Amino acid sequence: MQLPSLTIGSRTSRLAIIQGGMAVRISLAPLAAAVANEGGIGVIAGTGLTPDEMRAEVRRAREMTDGILGVNVMVAIRSYKEVVTAALEAGIDILICGAGFSRDVFDWCREAGTEMVPVVGSVQAARLSERLGASAVVVESVEAGGHLGTDLVLDELMPPIIEAVDIPVIGAGNIVTGADIAHVLSMGAAGVQMGTRFAATVECSAADSFKQRYVEATEEDVVLIQSPVGLPGRAVRTPFVEELEAGRAQRIESCRVCLKKCGKDFCIVTKLEEAQRGDIEHGLVFAGSSVTRVNDILTVHDLVERLTREYDEATRAKEPA
Repeated sequence: MQLPSLTIGSRTSRLAIIQGGMAVRISLAPLAAAVANEGGIGVIAGTGLTPDEMRAEVRRAREMTDGILGVNVMVAIRSYKEVVTAALEAGIDILICGAGFSRDVFDWCREAGTEMVPVVGSVQAARLSERLGASAVVVESVEAGGHLGTDLVLDELMPPIIEAVDIPVIGAGNIVTGADIAHVLSMGAAGVQMGTRFAATVECSAADSFKQRYVEATEEDVVLIQSPVGLPGRAVRTPFVEELEAGRAQRIESCRVCLKKCGKDFCIVTKLEEAQRGDIEHGLVFAGSSVTRVNDILTVHDLVERLTREYDEATRAKEPA
């Protein structure tokens, strides 16, 4: 059985797969374009980029694909409006926003003709998003990587949200195989968002050592940290994370003023940048709980072929004899 398509407002992708927008500089134009070329929705992470860099990444991706492109921006960053405006001016198809909630962005997207998709963790947030004009919502569970807005697993979190709204609901968290996709869609989701699995691809902009840390991660390596953003975050254990756990991490000496509110226990953007460049000793490697099931680094083409095959096998196995 073929993977279904996904319609978000006026945009329809051939495959019901959104590639997660992973900051900082993990999912840039090469990854987003590769996913869009395979029929999914490719997403550039805007958090950590300047407005000019945001425009350049969208232009670069457009040169590589005529597929559907999105941008993910954290509401918590200080330059939120400027980065979002740059993405909208560059002509992205879909804007995805989490780590906070903005009412203004719905008007911005409406004026630009861009589909607005908030990341939500509750029925209340989903209903409010629909009322304000969201084209869909991403329901992100506690199993996801990076900043977490709920303590519920997807099987608990998503069903009541699907019941509460009439717009498409996209499930996110602990999805790495075609069988996982089949399970989430069987619960009534319109599609899935996958971050961790796409981070371990050739086209991902992270350093090889970052991707290899994913492949090597064990269950004991996956931990929760407290982020300066004010939310818990899921990461893979590194020497820096061990310093955090032991209370030995040095507080920042100078602030980049990148967040609207920051605990200043450490500079999260700097630590994410270090990991993206390959400094695993000093950097912060965000990942979902599913990272322990990521065992190889594939091209996006090969990964999508595998996901499609696994989805077909999983759905056929459930068909009555």
